Amino acid sequence: MTGLMTQPPVTAATSIIGRSWPIAEPDALSEIESRAAHVPDIKTAFGPRERWSAMKPAALGIARANRRRTVVPFYTLDQDIRLPGGKLLYAKGYSFNPLAFVSLPQRLIVVHPSDLTWALRTARSADFILLAAGGLSQAGDTDADVITLGERHGRALFLLEERVKARLGLTVAPAIVAQAGQKLVLTEVVIPPSQRSVAR
Repeated sequence: MTGLMTQPPVTAATSIIGRSWPIAEPDALSEIESRAAHVPDIKTAFGPRERWSAMKPAALGIARANRRRTVVPFYTLDQDIRLPGGKLLYAKGYSFNPLAFVSLPQRLIVVHPSDLTWALRTARSADFILLAAGGLSQAGDTDADVITLGERHGRALFLLEERVKARLGLTVAPAIVAQAGQKLVLTEVVIPPSQRSVAR
């Protein structure tokens, strides 16, 4: 038994069966780094972010009264929807309520930058915060764009787009949009001056 324990380890011989070739593809990480080195600097190519048209949110007025209303976000097809074989599935002009088929688990908190502090306190972790143009302290609000503000506060922030504003019938902010069955409830909120401050 002692002899077995003192024997040198046994190794199996390895062999190659069939032909082999060196790897021809370039290393993936090296290729990504090489291509990234040739991407132009965004600031040089497009200028500062505050001048980008994509960074311009839709404008809203300021809520002057607490108000609640409902919206049914009907959608009307602007073209025919056909199956791969060409058979018509839904004709252009067909209207439906998307909320009959999907749910919106998070709320939309729509605010001006001057009300961002309030929005950050009010929003749940899954809610989306959308920033609108307008509001009270425009001069103080323009020093930071939505990306910078999001980085500062450790939370993703979004811009209110014109099509979302129109679709929801938004006219003022702050507003909280939440689903209730097959409709959306829009709650417009007046923020007391003591709670209004520019989030930087």
